[in-house]
Amino acid sequence: MNPVVVIPTFIYPRRHRGGADVVSTYDHSTAPNQEGELGRCLESLAKVEGLGLVVILVSADVSLEVQAAEKVQAIANRHSDVTTLVIGAAELALIEQRMAQQNIERLSKEIGLQGYGAIRNLGLLVANVLGFDAVVFLDDDEVIDDPKFLEKAMYGLGKLTRQGVPIVAKTGYYLNDQDSYLSKWEDKWYNRFWQQGRAFNEWITKAMRGPRLSRSNHVCGGCLAVHKEAFRRLAFDPWITRGEDLDYMLDLRMYGSDIWFDNQWVLRHLPPRTASEGTRFRQDIFRWLYEYRKLEYSRALIDLQQVKPASLEPYPGPFLEPGLLRRIRLTAWMRSFGRPDKKAYRLAAKAATGAASAYAEANCAKYFEFQYVWPEAMNRLESDQLLSEALVRSAMLRAQDVAAAAPAPAAAAAADVPTGAPAAADVAAEVVAGEAAGAAPAAAAASTPAPASAPAPRPVPRTNIDAGMTTQIRLDMED
Repeated sequence: MNPVVVIPTFIYPRRHRGGADVVSTYDHSTAPNQEGELGRCLESLAKVEGLGLVVILVSADVSLEVQAAEKVQAIANRHSDVTTLVIGAAELALIEQRMAQQNIERLSKEIGLQGYGAIRNLGLLVANVLGFDAVVFLDDDEVIDDPKFLEKAMYGLGKLTRQGVPIVAKTGYYLNDQDSYLSKWEDKWYNRFWQQGRAFNEWITKAMRGPRLSRSNHVCGGCLAVHKEAFRRLAFDPWITRGEDLDYMLDLRMYGSDIWFDNQWVLRHLPPRTASEGTRFRQDIFRWLYEYRKLEYSRALIDLQQVKPASLEPYPGPFLEPGLLRRIRLTAWMRSFGRPDKKAYRLAAKAATGAASAYAEANCAKYFEFQYVWPEAMNRLESDQLLSEALVRSAMLRAQDVAAAAPAPAAAAAADVPTGAPAAADVAAEVVAGEAAGAAPAAAAASTPAPASAPAPRPVPRTNIDAGMTTQIRLDMED
């Protein structure tokens, strides 16, 4: 297996709350003047055996796009023992330009740097363009302690179970700051109608006692491996407000595949403190109502497998059943009396019967329409030489520019390309634009040489990890 590691990172002002688009509100973002947790994550990755390329996706407020990409690049430059490719707004523009040349429908909502699902889709597309056959998603607030982390990530991926079921996606689990894989759920009166933590703990306790790989009802988006046979065929849902990882599991089932849980694949998740738990619950309200309506809509589509809440016990089935709206409202109002973030919880309660329900109704069919476009787009851009060269060149030039602006020791360590090169986006755009005049891809690449001062793109680092035998795998069909 030839995996690429993909890490989204979010750079937004401290007061950012997403704006009119509910999808663009994030659990954990880093202020422009703060270091954040990305450096810690990259430092831990340095000791992982077999590590190849690490792609960092930079989601940022529109007013900070250039600054954010440079900030992330500076962090990456300080970790020269990890090979990184920073993808920001400039690289996204190159991708959109190339998609237009390939007559791919405009998909700015579906593939981009705004919204959890769209960001993950961008990571899948970049992996496809660069020719990788597996993606390992991490979050920037995680720490990897196991040198065999990547080897364990690939275990079983692309193999068949004893029943002949292909393993096209798998997830591991998180340890929190108390070295526990259990949720910190509290058995309080205001959680009476919302037992999410208890249900999750029941599920993972059973999964940890089972075989190494078993069919999963849960997904950790920051510990997720996806084989090309899955990501070339199935995209993430860009309309879900959060929980896009669990949603991907449901999508896989609807389209005839599944996701697997590996109880030997683990990392530490050490997020910063959530600014507003009430706002996060509001996002959960949008999420679960949308998910409920989406599954309901899918049952009318004859070409999809039906996913019933009863098959998802003990988690997340109870959160996809009738009566969900009432439980959400009761929980929000009860927490508005029992939790500190009272105002945000009251706003969340109002959203349940207003904006959240309307959002679910308006958007529940859009993912299935998008799915008709995604496989063809991935097919046209698979191992695209022009675009891959442009992305690498753009990232290299940004790395050079940031290194040149850094203090002397850092600049000397990171800059091995000539100084005085043109702007990254300009040079890279010239590479992509080679086909605009009607040249064939190979001819275009040859006919659009970069200026002499621009560096030639380096080969993308690749690794080869044995996915291992699957003799321990069994499929639990009881549900």
